[in-house]
Amino acid sequence: MKQFLIPAALMAVLLMAGCQSATKTKGADAELANTFGTGSPEADTATQTVMIDYKLPGPKTFGGQKNGKTVGLYILKNGNMQVAITNFGDRIVGLIVPDKNGKPVDVVPGFASLKTYESAGEPFFGPVVGRFGNRIANGKFTIDGKTYQTELNNNGNTLHGGPTGFHNQVWNAKQTGDKSLELTYVSKDGEGGFPGTVTTKVVYTLTDDNGLRLDYTATTDKPTPYNPTSHGFFNLNGEGSGTINNHVLMIDADRFSAVDKGLIPQGEPVSVDGTPFDFRKPTAIGKRVDEKNEQLAFGAGYDHNFVLNKKGNDLAKGVEITGDQSGIRMEVLTTEPAMQFYGGNFFKGADTGKYGKPIGFREAFALEAQHYPDAPNHPTYPNTILRPGQTYKQTTEYRFSVMK
Repeated sequence: MKQFLIPAALMAVLLMAGCQSATKTKGADAELANTFGTGSPEADTATQTVMIDYKLPGPKTFGGQKNGKTVGLYILKNGNMQVAITNFGDRIVGLIVPDKNGKPVDVVPGFASLKTYESAGEPFFGPVVGRFGNRIANGKFTIDGKTYQTELNNNGNTLHGGPTGFHNQVWNAKQTGDKSLELTYVSKDGEGGFPGTVTTKVVYTLTDDNGLRLDYTATTDKPTPYNPTSHGFFNLNGEGSGTINNHVLMIDADRFSAVDKGLIPQGEPVSVDGTPFDFRKPTAIGKRVDEKNEQLAFGAGYDHNFVLNKKGNDLAKGVEITGDQSGIRMEVLTTEPAMQFYGGNFFKGADTGKYGKPIGFREAFALEAQHYPDAPNHPTYPNTILRPGQTYKQTTEYRFSVMK
């Protein structure tokens, strides 16, 4: 990492400018507010100004064996972007894109080595999670009259497939060129308590229009709940840049899933009208996150499923979000009916990222394309039971550009 020495006089000017930028509707915040038609967050959520030489980690720190399989790190490039992916957990380690000034920025917080991923307090940094992304209440569900019990790992519920889910497995990797990587995992019958042997393939592709595209396919030999998703974390100002509360977010969703204290959906999705969950117009994440609201209290902020307004199973944009300092804009396109927005509410700075900075409270967010949480226990929710003879398919793409 490069360090920069700043003369004292210049530092004083920068400090003064920093104090000014921490007030409402100043500088870049005002520009974003004018662009998007939304107010700025409060001063205490101001983004830190950092100078980091962003470079992806090398393969040496990811070499080794786990579960009797070889772990590696794979780099994809398309001229404008670079992404690092490890086959441990099928996870995105880093993603470098240019900001509004052309400077390379790593927008995916993560860790610098396999060892750090194995020991991290947060197990879901960047992987594809499954078999069932999000929560299953009490880890129980019934298929064709038979009840199953899966491993518990989240307040008496099963989260992201449980402790032996996809995130803790070594996938078979095959790089098919500079822009594409294919990862495959066979989950055996009974793994984590789930029925059936399921074969999952995820193909990562860097597209010519600056997108990172994930194409999923899967088959099973027994009926099983199946709802995989990418749990990539993002900070569009760059890893180590501080809060994501000043990011401006749009979610094209009229409804969201109201939850109980365990974050299990309660009945049918409800309207976002008049709530802090209305992101239909671009709004700073931090603008309403601390309002007195039962749903925000249950999630310690945003950790909820949004039902996208898109129709059918075609690939369509559901989310757009922009970093207030970098000008980097990310659009999320998906074939899935819903999106979990998690605002990093449970980070405590216990894990140190790959640029030497702790990842703290609300310093990264996740946007998880999915079917609804706990769907196997709600017959009216979109179906998540994969059966023999069927092929599961999903496409989700993170597409990048800049606002100047």
